[in-house]
Amino acid sequence: MKPPYNMYDIKSQVTNSLYVKTTLATHSLDYRITTQMSLLLQSPPSSALPASSRQELRLRFSVRSATPKFALSFRRSFPQIRASANFSSSLDSGRVSTEFDAISKFSEIVPDTVIFDDFDRFPPTAATVSSSLLLGICSLPDTIFRSAVETALADSVCYGLESPDSRMSCFFNKALVNVGSDLVKLVPGRVSTEVDARLAYDTHGIIRKVHDLLTLYNAIDVPLERLLFKIPSTWQGIEASRLLESEGIQTHLTFVYSFAQAAAAAEAGASVIQIFVGRIRDWARSHSGDPEIEAALKRGEDPGLALVTKAYNYIHKHGHKSKLMAAAIRNKQDLFSLLGVDYIIAPLKVLESLKESVTSPNEKYSFVRRLSPNSAASYNFSEEELVKWDQLSFASSMGPAAVELLAAGLEGYATQAKRVEELFGKIWPPPNV
Repeated sequence: MKPPYNMYDIKSQVTNSLYVKTTLATHSLDYRITTQMSLLLQSPPSSALPASSRQELRLRFSVRSATPKFALSFRRSFPQIRASANFSSSLDSGRVSTEFDAISKFSEIVPDTVIFDDFDRFPPTAATVSSSLLLGICSLPDTIFRSAVETALADSVCYGLESPDSRMSCFFNKALVNVGSDLVKLVPGRVSTEVDARLAYDTHGIIRKVHDLLTLYNAIDVPLERLLFKIPSTWQGIEASRLLESEGIQTHLTFVYSFAQAAAAAEAGASVIQIFVGRIRDWARSHSGDPEIEAALKRGEDPGLALVTKAYNYIHKHGHKSKLMAAAIRNKQDLFSLLGVDYIIAPLKVLESLKESVTSPNEKYSFVRRLSPNSAASYNFSEEELVKWDQLSFASSMGPAAVELLAAGLEGYATQAKRVEELFGKIWPPPNV
């Protein structure tokens, strides 16, 4: 029986079945797409889903003409950003000239929003290919990725399938992979491919989808090490991540809003775990009753920042391989509070401010590494937090914030996927093929 995907039933369902945000903008059209990752790192169908949703990590592209000249002038001068090995608060006055330079010593900073004109300052290091990106490509005929989608819709193998659903799924997969392979050529890091959110509660469905996508990538010689697969952090998604990682397929778990999700994802061996700092804060401002958030507020801590800190310490104290990514960063103070976390996804306006702020050891900011393996070693966890996570403990630990925010994220991804299928149905077969 298909689960009722809404924010009130998510928790019971869990128990029972228990890179590039691209704004492809031509004239006034603005399409946002999920993008992220770094140089070193590199979605359930139902009208019953809740109405609110938000997209996540982004890279902004502004396509301003029909000529793809920007692809030819794409620079490879990508900054090497490393986390410092030392717990240091001092700046090297001989080399550090801006706040951006200073913070880059502690964490890898990944642009959340970039336009082509800003490649020199904030070059994209990796990307995510998603249903949202496909929508933007189909709506803007002059993008460099248009031919990748049209080639997918003209694929003879897909065309030969008798079932309309199978044919559409084939077209969808082909389009994702064709665009993903183009992105691999444009960015030096890894390309994360979105897995259909409508499979979020189907472990084997997720695995089959990833295998199908990987087969297509292999057919066009895209190396496995350049790929990640983006999976929602339901219990079933985390289990799929565990099995895929055991096969050497690297996964990126998204929509993490609770410690239970982060810890279970780390135990599963997910390559990347993504926490949305600002979304958790937004929920806390207008809601109450989440024990995890209430505890952070009682300690005088921001709940989003507190979750990142706790998850980082858990990962590093217990020797998990996962890299932690902090997303939905809203301001510079968020960023300063998380220095030392593996990756920070920051919006362009914050990065611009950092770049424009010249600093020195005597300036107003003291840049301190807040998170480190050393600090993680001294962090104390309760016995309840050190359980070996299973379906029951996972479901019982999912507070209302994680339940609602996860539902909203899934609704957004599923809606985008449905729109892609509807659009493909209107434009297939493509002209001139």
